[in-house]
Amino acid sequence: MRRIIRFSRLFVAAAVLAGVVIAVGVIGFFVNDGFNLGLDFQAGLVQEVQVAPTAFSVTWDGAGNAILDSDPSNIYLVISGAGVESRTVAFNFSQYGTVGALAAAMMAEAEGLEVQLHTSPGTNAQWLLRFGVQGDALLRDYAPFSVHYLPPGSPVIPVNDVRDALEGLRYGEAVVQIIGAPEDRHFLIRLGDQEEGGMISQDYVVGALESYFGAGGVMVLRADFVSARFAQNLTDQIGLLLALTLLLIFMYCSFRFKVQYATAAIVSIMYDAVIVVGFLVWSRMEFNTITIAAILTILGYSTNDTIVVFDRIRENRRLYPDDAFIDVVDRSLTGTLNRTIITTLSTLLAVAALFIFTTGTMRDFALALMVGMISGVFTTTFIATGIVYFWEVKKNEREKRKRATIATGKLASRGAA
Repeated sequence: MRRIIRFSRLFVAAAVLAGVVIAVGVIGFFVNDGFNLGLDFQAGLVQEVQVAPTAFSVTWDGAGNAILDSDPSNIYLVISGAGVESRTVAFNFSQYGTVGALAAAMMAEAEGLEVQLHTSPGTNAQWLLRFGVQGDALLRDYAPFSVHYLPPGSPVIPVNDVRDALEGLRYGEAVVQIIGAPEDRHFLIRLGDQEEGGMISQDYVVGALESYFGAGGVMVLRADFVSARFAQNLTDQIGLLLALTLLLIFMYCSFRFKVQYATAAIVSIMYDAVIVVGFLVWSRMEFNTITIAAILTILGYSTNDTIVVFDRIRENRRLYPDDAFIDVVDRSLTGTLNRTIITTLSTLLAVAALFIFTTGTMRDFALALMVGMISGVFTTTFIATGIVYFWEVKKNEREKRKRATIATGKLASRGAA
């Protein structure tokens, strides 16, 4: 007969530990002035930039319209419009080799296209950066379009330097986040909108950055303005989403098991969410839509683990009807222990790979998942099953008191007769 591990002996200690951890999270919330809110939950300007010098600028004064597009290996010139022949010309970086040769080829291909170099003509054309991230560039004769480059081995720009460049702006402290590898010098910047109905110009931010890093040294990849109403709506939707998730889990567990099991499942997964939130508060990791996705993933993972244990408890109650309920719980937890360990470790290996080999928000996502999955094993083993056990004990005590009251009443009525 397989040895049964007495998990139930730790139910009270686990409940005390859970209370302490929750208290630590609440203290951290007030000590650290709440969450480190990400770019999605605050009104203001969200701008994606790359700090890189300008290789050349392009203007168009010819017939029709001219558009520039790019990919990692080519620049595309698209000419169209009334009275002109529509055509697309590709300029491969490896074919022309240098920025000077590429600029000469572009001007030779289309009359009205003017290219002005801002770097040495011998600069390697393969160092040019892709600029078509947010859309094609419509060329004009009065507003030069800049194409940037970044040589290999360029010094890394620390996040604090970007913050220093934006220090003193009337919109308050900027939130800066690295995107990709540090050597890419790619940043996401957010400035809070402190003026009701105001709108921050992206040129305002670019001007501050260029005054610090040099004129023409900033490429804007994306610029969005998040209004106060959008930020508030997103917050409300997140709250509604979490509430609906808990409600659906409660309904499912009530239908599949009993109300006591559903209540235990909800309490345990809420504890998982609190653990992750407490970790975010103390680590000062950004609270954004990525962390919300991590929390929802953890809730689903923990719920699945809890349902497996509840299924085993229900099965063992039928197989061992004469056993005490505490023995049924311990037997069920022991029976699912191997499955819990193997599933958790295999999942943690995949998440750990994400944490090790990625950066930015994906790395934060993986870290939150690791914390939540470890918490999920704890809550399934000790919190959820502990609540089911103590609920059963209280229910049995009420039934015993009820039977005793009925028996006492019967004896009293016989004595009176």
